[in-house]
Amino acid sequence: MPDLPPLIAVVGAVEPALLTAWVTHYRTLGIERFHLAFHFPDHVTPDQRHQVQEACRELGITTGLVSCGPWHEDTNPRLRDALRERAGAGWHLLADSDELHTYPAPLDEVIAAAEESGTGTVGGLMLDRVTADGSLTGWEPDVGLDTAYPLGAFLTHHLLRGDPRKIVLAHSSVAVASGNHRAESHRPANRPPIVVHHFKWRDGVRRDAERRAQHSANGTWKTASPARLAEARRLLDHLQRHGGRIAVGSARLNFRPVSLATVPDWWTTEATRLVATWRPPAGQTEPGTTMSSPSS
Repeated sequence: MPDLPPLIAVVGAVEPALLTAWVTHYRTLGIERFHLAFHFPDHVTPDQRHQVQEACRELGITTGLVSCGPWHEDTNPRLRDALRERAGAGWHLLADSDELHTYPAPLDEVIAAAEESGTGTVGGLMLDRVTADGSLTGWEPDVGLDTAYPLGAFLTHHLLRGDPRKIVLAHSSVAVASGNHRAESHRPANRPPIVVHHFKWRDGVRRDAERRAQHSANGTWKTASPARLAEARRLLDHLQRHGGRIAVGSARLNFRPVSLATVPDWWTTEATRLVATWRPPAGQTEPGTTMSSPSS
């Protein structure tokens, strides 16, 4: 088997257990090289910074870059692109620290098909994972993410009206937009899109959304798009109306049992249709959502 691509990611102050589960997942897929950067906004304590960096060292991964300060819209892409430059020529796997990909075939076969297509990219689609009752809770490593968050739906699309598309693999010659949502003039050809299990909806996401709304509204976290503020407000409004939970019984959201181990039987039809028809909300230009950035 040829060398598989390095994983490129900008990581926030996530819980060490999530970082461990994330690295383990990608190592199971055959990934051996990790090019990671950390960014810590001002509210992250020194102890939190130490915990996640120590977890990284225990996993045998050397941190490439460490940044502190406001989480401006250009923060992640600037750090990500620096990591891609360091990683060198070839294919790069792109995944936020709350995104676990499920591929329909071994990675070398997926990349071979992408090379044949000439697009220089492989596309994915976020499948948002939540608890059985929609509560925004933590999880225990011995239980695992799959069991703790057994339901999946296109929450980013239906509730936040954000861009659920992801570039999951890109050749080093291809520039990728903010949030890894798209690559100008390099639309992925793979159908259906790769399943991107999105474990954003954990304990702390409400506080994260409140910070995003506050800092985006007052300009301390700079953004050129209204998406970050609008999506944070949509989430907060939804939680207010549903007692602090995601409405897992909503027919519009259409949550269903899913697993990291298999591709849902409805995925091909529904996910392919969504990536083909998705457009940003009126008055909003791409790249789209920033709510999929690492927890901060």
